[in-house]
Amino acid sequence: MTKELRLRMPDIQLETARLILRPPRAQDFDPWAELATDAETMRHLGGVQPRPVAWRSFLFVVGSWQIQGFSAFSAIEKETGRWVGRVGPLMPEGWPGTEIGWTFARHAWGKGYATEGAAAATEWAWNHLGWTEIIHCIDAGNTASQKVAKRLGSRILRQAQMPPPYENTQVDIWGQTRAEWFARRGIGA
Repeated sequence: MTKELRLRMPDIQLETARLILRPPRAQDFDPWAELATDAETMRHLGGVQPRPVAWRSFLFVVGSWQIQGFSAFSAIEKETGRWVGRVGPLMPEGWPGTEIGWTFARHAWGKGYATEGAAAATEWAWNHLGWTEIIHCIDAGNTASQKVAKRLGSRILRQAQMPPPYENTQVDIWGQTRAEWFARRGIGA
């Protein structure tokens, strides 16, 4: 592809106390692919992805930014500048709702980054996408993500079958409304 044909990523950057959230860049792919090959990290996300499959999922996120104007942010640790995961709004074709999802590299687990990043991405989705509900598609065995959802104020709303190619996977749909989110913070929606 010639330089003239390359699309520019939106110039969006969110900052939390410890993270920078921004659309993915080319240099994020190597740690993204490394995360995708970690069996423990991918256990509740459809399993390990070889590098070529991880490339396609990476490009899905980049393409979603271009077409939809949103997708997962790359989460960058402020202190080190290291890519530590992905977090943010998702709504692929056939998805069970407007999701704020997260996946962090194992070296970043236990630091509260998922909650911190998901809270910032949720605020951004309310304010910039106009969403009225957020969900989190969580495998019933994924207790770590359930704890993050609870810290965000979400609860189980329903169960759902995931769309292809994960149509044999049933998940718990955790979530909350915009009004519930802002009410907990003492702010009118």
